[in-house]
Amino acid sequence: MSELKEFLLPDIGADAADITDILVAVGDTIAEDQDVLTIEGDKASMDVPSSVAGVVKEIKVNVGDSVSEGNLVLIVEVAGSAAAPAEAPAAETPAAPVEAAAPVAQAATAVKELCVPDIGGDEVEVTDILVAVGDTITEDQDIITVEGDKASMDVPAPFGGVVKEIKIATGDKVSEGTLILLIEAQGAAAPVAAAAPTAEAPKAAPAAAPAPAKAAKAEVVVNKDVKASPSVRRIAREFDLDLNVIASTGPKGRTTKDDVQKYVKAQLQAAKSGGGGGLAVAASPKVDFAKFGEVEVKELSRIQKISGPALHRNWVTIPHVTQFDEADITELEEFRKEQNAIALKQDLGVKISPLVFMMKAVAKALQQYPNFNSSLSEDGQSLILKKYFNIGIAVDTPNGLVVPVVKDVLNKGIFDICRDIAEISKKARAGKLTSKDMQGGSMTISSLGGIGGTQFTPIVNAPEVAILGVSKSAIKPQWNGKEFEPRMMVPLALSYDHRVIDGADGARFITAVNKHLSDLRTLIL
Repeated sequence: MSELKEFLLPDIGADAADITDILVAVGDTIAEDQDVLTIEGDKASMDVPSSVAGVVKEIKVNVGDSVSEGNLVLIVEVAGSAAAPAEAPAAETPAAPVEAAAPVAQAATAVKELCVPDIGGDEVEVTDILVAVGDTITEDQDIITVEGDKASMDVPAPFGGVVKEIKIATGDKVSEGTLILLIEAQGAAAPVAAAAPTAEAPKAAPAAAPAPAKAAKAEVVVNKDVKASPSVRRIAREFDLDLNVIASTGPKGRTTKDDVQKYVKAQLQAAKSGGGGGLAVAASPKVDFAKFGEVEVKELSRIQKISGPALHRNWVTIPHVTQFDEADITELEEFRKEQNAIALKQDLGVKISPLVFMMKAVAKALQQYPNFNSSLSEDGQSLILKKYFNIGIAVDTPNGLVVPVVKDVLNKGIFDICRDIAEISKKARAGKLTSKDMQGGSMTISSLGGIGGTQFTPIVNAPEVAILGVSKSAIKPQWNGKEFEPRMMVPLALSYDHRVIDGADGARFITAVNKHLSDLRTLIL
């Protein structure tokens, strides 16, 4: 004999979460512990398993609904036989009556395993353990710091409790599913049903409440701005896809499986039509270099392994044009040195570099020429114009070049930008940059002036559409109308995506940057 049972949302470790995917349909036969829906809270995405098995008769929620513990999710037809009512007990009074007027609370603690969640990569290194045995931690409290290919991140706990045992050590290599901690978790007491009065015949037992779902693994990703379920992220990793470049059409900007499939199909179509999937070039020759003399094999750094394919993609898929110019920064340098002397006397702890003025000049030019502050849509049919002015700066580190982003450059003062540069440069050289530090750029500046060289052609840092290269400044003779005089000149190289920017606009933009550097007064207009 079958009966209908309600499946209620169990304790999800948060006050509320949004439903991002429903994994079953009416008429489906589901098993106990089978995932039935995916939800996303403030910091984690998780699949919720069913505590009952049977046939789905009705679905009571929709994608996009906000739900919390106890909300009705499904009505399931469960196969089984009704229990025969027990015979009424004898009317005689028991020798030792049980006092059952009040329910008795059962113990509410349980030791739970806390494992490494989905961290968006195959393996990472534990660089810091933020808790100790005996500590009481709360939900979403950071417990360890790990370092991946290009970013450092803190991993939060999906539930609270007391740390009973730490199963990892600093320096360990871990991946999704690796056991981190044993936690004595606290929960609500479960009352024991009172004994039925002997004078009444027992009634049929009520349907058992759904058992709490197993703790779903919290998802911690390098790019926290991308919303996607664990299954979508798994697909992206398997096909080496960057979720940042995939258009999201799901509820609240979520990336769905359909979005990933459409993106892959578009890339395949572009490759077939020669629309940018790569260049049809012959493979590099295989050479045994050791036969010519002594050699040493040195593995590429993690940053080189990641940035190399991205640079190759940008070079072969973006039609580059580079325009060159020289800016007269004689007065700028005099002003900079004066301000540094004042800052030193006032013990401000800040030193102004020429890069700060480059950033202000670029931000001002972006305001004047909005097409430079844009990105192409995925289908290449429209421009996404950005209303913010965030400048990426290429930073040289022992492991390679990284590009952290300084936010809101247009509206910040010179000293504020100097402090931002000092902070992110320190994090970059220590390998502590997070993906958030390297996202959201409007345009990038690559300055090699402190190293040397007269000119170079920088590669556009997609999805941006332009990049400014700055080389070493030098004293050069300049004609002032009457005579030659020595002036401090800095070489500039502006590379841009010719699909978005034509030569005339490129010339206007680099001329505007030149003007702002040559006359700082124009920055306040």
